Amino acid sequence: MSKKHPVIVVTGSSGAGTSFVKSAFEHIFIRENINPLIVEGDSFHSLDRTAMRAEVEKRDKGGDRNFSHFGPEANLFDKIADTFVEYGNNGECDRRYYLHSQGEADEHNARLNSSLSPGEFTPWEKAGSGTDLLFYEGLHGAVITDKVNVAQSADLKVGVVPNVNLEWIQKIHRDKKERGYSAEDTIDTILRRLPDYINYITPQFSETDINFQRIATVDTSNPFIAREVPTPDESFVVIRFKSPSQYNIDFVYLTSMIQGSFMSRRNTIVVPGGKMSLAMEIILCPIIHNLVLKAK
Repeated sequence: MSKKHPVIVVTGSSGAGTSFVKSAFEHIFIRENINPLIVEGDSFHSLDRTAMRAEVEKRDKGGDRNFSHFGPEANLFDKIADTFVEYGNNGECDRRYYLHSQGEADEHNARLNSSLSPGEFTPWEKAGSGTDLLFYEGLHGAVITDKVNVAQSADLKVGVVPNVNLEWIQKIHRDKKERGYSAEDTIDTILRRLPDYINYITPQFSETDINFQRIATVDTSNPFIAREVPTPDESFVVIRFKSPSQYNIDFVYLTSMIQGSFMSRRNTIVVPGGKMSLAMEIILCPIIHNLVLKAK
């Protein structure tokens, strides 16, 4: 962990809602006048889009139908750990971008005078000079294997963890809307990723300092036929603190500030789904403020 150059991590699986949480953090950064170095988890994939498709096809033919973006072979876990350590020590690190769309490719091609295509990576570049903290959002911000421990190098680790049926509903609908995938395609991806999900995604949430888990209050028993994603007002958010005393969490204050909230365990508060952004700001603003203050 670093006090001089803090590292903040938001981690969760694809379709879990980490992008929503990223947006909430960005509002906090603006409000607190914090200049973050934003590092995207997708940039640490070991294969670009074309190479990944070829490797999946190769593995399928060989009988391995569980090669996925969730596992160690498709990611640079050691590079994530090195990035956190390097930034923590120096306030700078290597960074690159994974180009999701033509728009992103056009933006970076203009900047780099290059001709990269969607699905490719930009070159690694030194970044971070003058920033207040590193903010990582992606799949593996707190992953631990027998070879690497990413979690130990982050100062604040936040997990985004819908219950699994809700996560699958969100992913099916997102993939259809944003990527044009059929429900069958997404179900095939879910099944492919399941062993890596169990071994490399889920264990992270025992390492995170704070987890935000959205629980639907409507029937999600068959996520594969759900016509709509449950709305925030049809949900509760379970917020679990690994060590409330570490961040001086005042549960009496929180329950008084967030209407409809209550404590379910000594380290857990439950808030209405529509209050998630408010809860995040009330909880995370002072934590981030103190991290940056101590670094000065």
